[in-house]
Amino acid sequence: MNEIVVVGSTRRPKLDAVRDALPVISSRLGAKALFNVLGVEVPSGVRHTPLSREDIMAGARQRAEALVAIAGEKNEPWKYFLGLEGGVDVVHERGQRWVFLESWVYVTDGNGRASFGQSGAVVLPAPLVKSVVDEGVELSAAIDAFAAGHGIRDAQGAWGVLTDNLVTRQDSFRIAVINAFAPFFTRAVSPNAQARTQD
Repeated sequence: MNEIVVVGSTRRPKLDAVRDALPVISSRLGAKALFNVLGVEVPSGVRHTPLSREDIMAGARQRAEALVAIAGEKNEPWKYFLGLEGGVDVVHERGQRWVFLESWVYVTDGNGRASFGQSGAVVLPAPLVKSVVDEGVELSAAIDAFAAGHGIRDAQGAWGVLTDNLVTRQDSFRIAVINAFAPFFTRAVSPNAQARTQD
């Protein structure tokens, strides 16, 4: 029997990241079935390039929640719902502004279990900070101009440009997917319940 993992995007690097992560974690999830990955384009509810960690996380959550709503309306038998969102986080440290590229994932089973996962971060160079943060240019356009390329978002992504392809956009989301699922197979209780007990 195949179980469907639905992703709130049809972008290839995002779908391939989920496809790469699932074989690593499926046995830990107790899955006896094969996972099929389905992409469904849904809105994030945030700007094209979120400019804070909170907005990146909100975009990921809202994509997954939109999928849960669709499943309820159409009675779809989807097993897990994933929202993947990339963006930048602006941090001020010792009077200096640092801008980090981050990838976040929100996963839920639609029945109360949910968690976030993050990729790590890489620093944006000053020309990209000026374009994306100060001038409001979408990162996909800014990275094409910065790297003198076209369609970088659907290839190695800004991650690949900034790390000399040691970490691609797909790689960053793969790590975030594994991190998001981790509480599902490392704890017996809901990640949400854990968060509440720690407040």
